Amino acid sequence: MAKYHSLLPVDAEGYYGRFGGAFVPEILKNNIEALREAFERYVDDEEFNRELDTLLRDYVGRPTPLYKASRLSEHYGTNIYLKREDLCHTGAHKINNALGQVLLAKRMGKRHVIAETGAGQHGVATATACALMGMECTVFMGEMDVKRQHPNVQRMKMLGAKVEAVTSGDRALKDAVDEALAYWCAHPDSFYLLGSAVGPHPYPEMVARFQSVISEEIRRQLLQAEGRELPDYVVACIGGGSNAAGAFYHFVGEPSVGLIAVEAAGEGIDTPRTAATLHVGTEGIIHGFRTIVMQTPAGDIAEPYSISAGLDYPGIGPLQAYLASTGRSEVLAVTDGGALAAARRLAREEGIIPALESSHALGALDVRKFAPDDIVVINLSGRGDKDMDTYISMMDRG
Repeated sequence: MAKYHSLLPVDAEGYYGRFGGAFVPEILKNNIEALREAFERYVDDEEFNRELDTLLRDYVGRPTPLYKASRLSEHYGTNIYLKREDLCHTGAHKINNALGQVLLAKRMGKRHVIAETGAGQHGVATATACALMGMECTVFMGEMDVKRQHPNVQRMKMLGAKVEAVTSGDRALKDAVDEALAYWCAHPDSFYLLGSAVGPHPYPEMVARFQSVISEEIRRQLLQAEGRELPDYVVACIGGGSNAAGAFYHFVGEPSVGLIAVEAAGEGIDTPRTAATLHVGTEGIIHGFRTIVMQTPAGDIAEPYSISAGLDYPGIGPLQAYLASTGRSEVLAVTDGGALAAARRLAREEGIIPALESSHALGALDVRKFAPDDIVVINLSGRGDKDMDTYISMMDRG
């Protein structure tokens, strides 16, 4: 096992079963090793965690509420709690990881942080953390996502970040990751702040650890609300898998808790227009790690599609691949239409407008039945401000 304390089934080389590892070009091997050493040194360090915990409390606004959605619970005939990560500063769970990694970068003596983003929430979180710490920030974002997530692009620029629009490939999240990795190879003195639980070790474990505050709070809050720490189910959307890693972290070792991961089906898992990697993918290597990947018959990376900019990634984090392959998690797929319907219902029944990514997790309520006495916690990973143009345009179409 790894030298630091982890509640996840990961070994010292970053493998969750057969998924994970670090497959990187020679020029980045020293960077990866230095990052691994720094992570292992500081992740359980008392002073480091005191500084991070103070920021999470006083700057981010943690703990975020665990909200009993009474009208939604009545509609579906079960007990639904929403973990309100949408109420974090910057509007999503991404800030938890961004602050952790920027604090790590600071201790490593780095001055320039680079990041990739799809929906823009990670880009905003990174730009925010860099502004707070006085660091230079460059964010790579697919040209298509720059257009459909324009409010977040404006926020990043307001915070002082340089936004690089990526014009290669499908001009979406995968291409932003490719460009960020290429830049890192050319500028190894920079710090690459990966936003999801993907990439070469130690990134998947590091992101999961910094996001684990979500499940830690859920246990404590549920004990206060229901007199028990363990829900029957925890539900989260998955693209790369950062919010799911955080929501699942303290429950992976609790077999009584069902873990439900919700992929973006796009226009359907039986169509080419999908991002449901675990439903349609095969084993392969992408962005420096072994996992399940959407591939063409020739073995090339297939272009994913989702109405949600943060879920159209052609791979999946190694933790989520492991949980699904071993049967520890249940994997559902929700279409664009299902996510839009779920978002509208939450807005009109609870007065909460979710991000399109979170809407996929909510969509699980329409594709899976829960018992009347079940306690179902859904991780509401982000708010919907950034997606309002999409929501309004789809509503106008009827």
